[in-house]
Amino acid sequence: MSGLALLAAARVLALTGATVLTGGPAGTIEKGTVLVTDGVITAVGPAVAVPAGATVVDLAGRFVMPGIIDAHSHTAVEGNVNECTDAVTAEVRIADVLDHRDVNIYRQLAGGVTTANVLHGSCNAIGGQNAVVKYRWGQGPEGLVFKEAPRGVKFALGENPKRANVRAPGTARWPATRMGVEALIRDTFLRARHYRDEWAAYERRRKAGAAGLVPPRRDLRLELVRDVLDGTVLVHAHCYRSDEILMLISLAEELGFKIRTFQHVLEGYKVATEIARHGAGASTFSDWWAYKMEAWDAVPHNAAVMASHGVRVSLNSDSNELARRLYWEAAKAVKYGGASEEEALKMITLNPAWQLGVDRWVGSIEAGKHADLAVFNTHPFAPDARVEMTLVEGQVMFDRAKDVQARSAR
Repeated sequence: MSGLALLAAARVLALTGATVLTGGPAGTIEKGTVLVTDGVITAVGPAVAVPAGATVVDLAGRFVMPGIIDAHSHTAVEGNVNECTDAVTAEVRIADVLDHRDVNIYRQLAGGVTTANVLHGSCNAIGGQNAVVKYRWGQGPEGLVFKEAPRGVKFALGENPKRANVRAPGTARWPATRMGVEALIRDTFLRARHYRDEWAAYERRRKAGAAGLVPPRRDLRLELVRDVLDGTVLVHAHCYRSDEILMLISLAEELGFKIRTFQHVLEGYKVATEIARHGAGASTFSDWWAYKMEAWDAVPHNAAVMASHGVRVSLNSDSNELARRLYWEAAKAVKYGGASEEEALKMITLNPAWQLGVDRWVGSIEAGKHADLAVFNTHPFAPDARVEMTLVEGQVMFDRAKDVQARSAR
């Protein structure tokens, strides 16, 4: 693995001799080669022709997998991620306040993570806009943003938005029940529908040449909810209990929008058929629960059960610490519920890529996708697995050998 620092300047890069866990149609390739040109994978297979002048790295004995994608993260935002002053805050945006200096970005690169869905907290029934980021360590805030990713917004159900588990200062805020959360979401969407119709009527009259027109008052909050109705903003909904999951599915279908992911979704195994029928994904924990009442009735088989019913399942961190070991979180789906290694691998790669709307660019090792890659010393699900190198768009963002050398030089 010597000389990896030189890869930063390599335009054409060939990673050879590794076991390649593509996470895609090609499956596992023994002694494979991944060819990268200008940050994009141009070929992968057991017999790839390496062009003259390419920088070749021999990875014999190593394993290469797609960069890990964390579908629920709070990395690179300030400690207080909740804007709790209102129950609907759809106008606020995580992308505007990303902290590119957060050392957790580097630490998670050391765990093979290359992409994350950065969310605010779950204080609001309809919260703010998430940011899908690439861990381009060393770049400014704008450089973190995954520009191809569609916009998204966080919803929250249960104890957090009804403030049942927090003694918040000041006057009690509505809603205070699960019924109130549902009513608030419905009311907000009905107002957004009216807002959309107002603007459509104004535009029709303007294009017809009507005189003396005054445009409707612009409302950034309702604009975001309108875009959910139009299908251009993805909904990521914090939830736990099966009853509230069914409630939001029913409400979404009544109002004419789709839930892209249920986040946490610890009772998803009870309503997996309904989640799959709606077409939503599920981003869950492997074995975190019982930290509050609504998180009590969870099982370690949750991910595998939902996957067996056709749900696109991902395993997320919700934690700067856990994010460094998501490959072991995926391994637990093999132990609990008998998921195949291929399905478990997708739970931290291709499935979260789909959930975030970026599977065209990342999530598997295929020609045409970004060269976001994690190199392991052994199979990622092995108990002694560790990341040796992580690349984002062909650039080395973490090199263990270089890291160790830098530490010893202090």
